[in-house]
Amino acid sequence: MIEKMTKYSFVLLDAAKEDFLSSLQEIGLVDITRSSKPVDERTSALLESIEAQKKLISEIESGSDSTLKGLKDNLSSLEKEAQETRFWGSWDRSALEEAGVKLHFYKVVSKKFDPSWEADYAIFKVQDDGKDCRFVIAGDNAGFPVKEIPAPSRNYSDVNADIKAATDGINAYHAKLEAAKSELPAMREALAGLQGDFSRALASAAAEDAAENLLAVFEGFAPAEDDAEIQQRLDKMDVVWFKDEAVLEDNPPIKFKNNKFVRMFEMLVDMYGRPSYDGFDPTPFFSIFFLLFFAFCMGDAGYGLLLVALGLGLKKKLGDISPLVIVLGVATTVIGFLFHTFFSIDISQWKILEPVKGVFLPSKIAGYDGTMVLSIIVGIIHICVAMVVKTCVSTRQKGFLGSLGTWGWTLLIVGGIIVGAFALLGVIDKSLTKTIIIVLGIISAIGIFPLNDIHRNPLANVGMGLWDTYNAVTGLLGDVLSYLRLYALGLAGMMLGSSFNTIGQAILGDGSSPVSWVFFILLVVVGHTLNIAMAALGAFVHPLRLNFLEFFKNSGYEAAGRNFDPLKK
Repeated sequence: MIEKMTKYSFVLLDAAKEDFLSSLQEIGLVDITRSSKPVDERTSALLESIEAQKKLISEIESGSDSTLKGLKDNLSSLEKEAQETRFWGSWDRSALEEAGVKLHFYKVVSKKFDPSWEADYAIFKVQDDGKDCRFVIAGDNAGFPVKEIPAPSRNYSDVNADIKAATDGINAYHAKLEAAKSELPAMREALAGLQGDFSRALASAAAEDAAENLLAVFEGFAPAEDDAEIQQRLDKMDVVWFKDEAVLEDNPPIKFKNNKFVRMFEMLVDMYGRPSYDGFDPTPFFSIFFLLFFAFCMGDAGYGLLLVALGLGLKKKLGDISPLVIVLGVATTVIGFLFHTFFSIDISQWKILEPVKGVFLPSKIAGYDGTMVLSIIVGIIHICVAMVVKTCVSTRQKGFLGSLGTWGWTLLIVGGIIVGAFALLGVIDKSLTKTIIIVLGIISAIGIFPLNDIHRNPLANVGMGLWDTYNAVTGLLGDVLSYLRLYALGLAGMMLGSSFNTIGQAILGDGSSPVSWVFFILLVVVGHTLNIAMAALGAFVHPLRLNFLEFFKNSGYEAAGRNFDPLKK
């Protein structure tokens, strides 16, 4: 599916654009384009006012601005200082120094404190909790066997006073923020007014007004589901931004949102081009039918196993293509088994596979080659799915009344095929089939001819309906016959591989000569390698053609979009 996009407009001073783009790279979610517009004194002043208002609102909402952080850091530092000074208490250092008394501070493990020290030095124990012992020596400490520690820089009472003052400051700041929150609605309203004034001023700015002082104006698109994350990051940048829901006229980039299996085929769709914003994502249909068509063209279980081995063995070299190669190999193995072909050998005659022969595709269906009939059936289904998709997309874009012509063709062709299939299977009898076909024909004709465009003259609609009928009759037959290439390519690969097997068997003979074995192995390996290379090329190109031409034409798909390419590291 196509992801919904949000359109962002960014305005900032030209000098700040590099920092802004670097910040967008960190987000990695915005596909961005840019232009430049002049700024005069009025727009410059409005830009400064908007940035100041946004910063103030953010400060009040978060309560975690630099001012509050500084207050809390200061309190934390004071609390750490208090932890160190609380043991030493408070004293009048200046008075002691005037009296000529010098204090020396010590800390030892309690059990290492020697009481005999008190006989030789003027020791005063400050604290002893059984673990650590803190004490001071007043006066001479010459010869004391313990290393002195630095004296506390301040008294404990002074530190406590500062802690109280810091706590009161934080509480007062919180109260100020809480009181300011009641003003937020008015502040947001004022910000919206400033942004509106700025937008009008920017639109009317003349090129001659301070042309050397430019504003960088960026336009970007991002998935709508990422709006919350993007807006949270943008609010922290010094940029004025606006957002709107992206519309078709904005030509937003196209981002697909698919599961892991379908995503493997997005690179193939990109070879043709992405849809317009109001179009549809063809990848889910592309993934199923390309996989099936590729397996039809290869049509050999042995070749499928080789592709799986190639995808697994060269996983690092193939990179993102490796899973696709493995999946294509698995599909080829399954279809090749149903076609009972293994390295161009018909395995339906192998006795070991007797219990599972019931799943093999019959060689003949209604007297025709089974693979050929199946190719035509798959092609008809492919075209019918395309027409149903076209009808759904047209109804979404134009409404039901604007899509009556498309509905008419879909009812006639798809409905007719379904009724015909039920009749062939005996689900409905001939009389009921005839009645349903007549009703479908009448209803379809009304949509195809007089009502194919309700805004146009009915006579002109009839003429256009006749032209569409001619194109449908001649085009649909050619489209259906195009799917015979699935049968033809598979048959060609099988016959060429079978030829190598036959020639190799002739060289081997009865197998009595070692030389014949060497030439047999060499011929078979080289022959099948060449065959698988050519078969894989055809199996890649022709399914692409059937999807790009037959499916895209009948589904009304147009490659009018561009790929979503966000700015990122």
